[in-house]
Amino acid sequence: MNDGFRKWRRSFRYAYEGIKYALDTQRNMKFHFCVAFLVLLAALFFQLPKTDILFILLAVTLMIVTELINTAVEKTVDLAMPDRHPLAKIAKDVAAASVLVSAGFAVIVGMIVFYEPIDLLLRRSRLNETQISAGTIWVLLALVILTVIVIETRFSDKGKLVRPSLLTAIAFAIATVMAIFVSQTIVALLAYTMAVIIFIMLYDKKTRPFPALFLGALIGVAVTILAFSCLNML
Repeated sequence: MNDGFRKWRRSFRYAYEGIKYALDTQRNMKFHFCVAFLVLLAALFFQLPKTDILFILLAVTLMIVTELINTAVEKTVDLAMPDRHPLAKIAKDVAAASVLVSAGFAVIVGMIVFYEPIDLLLRRSRLNETQISAGTIWVLLALVILTVIVIETRFSDKGKLVRPSLLTAIAFAIATVMAIFVSQTIVALLAYTMAVIIFIMLYDKKTRPFPALFLGALIGVAVTILAFSCLNML
């Protein structure tokens, strides 16, 4: 009985070490965990029903499992074939394709599950179209840019500690403006989709780390909402 328990404990420890290794070394795994955390927070915020939460958990689990399998396949191929080989490339490509398929499934689940609560939230917070002006939009973008510059120069030890991404800040600010003013929620979701694509492209090119990109997106959304909330109070 004790031997069986010790074997089970060792198996659990080895599995935990595998997850820890993937989180420490794989950029995509870090990204998946951060996105999963944000999605679960959104599910709690919108108070989604149990069935929707189950679909979200399924999508998150599938993403993490396929990424773990992809990591295992890559390391195994590197061990068996250190040099470049067409079959090694096929093995890695197929493993990466499994991650892509699970990511597509997760995106579809997210769009279906979150569409109605986001639509309701936007309809409640949407401003009147008469408040739209080109000057206001340009002033808002200038405010977002200045906020990013101030944070980089005044609160980041000369940009070494905190460097929010200016591109993601602008992209998410524009997406938030569209979400506030457009009459159709699907247009707002497409705007945020484009902003997320910019986020992923910058992350994939390794121009900025994930915290910098996320901070830039947060600044763009927060400054836009705060600015229009103040205007709406006037």
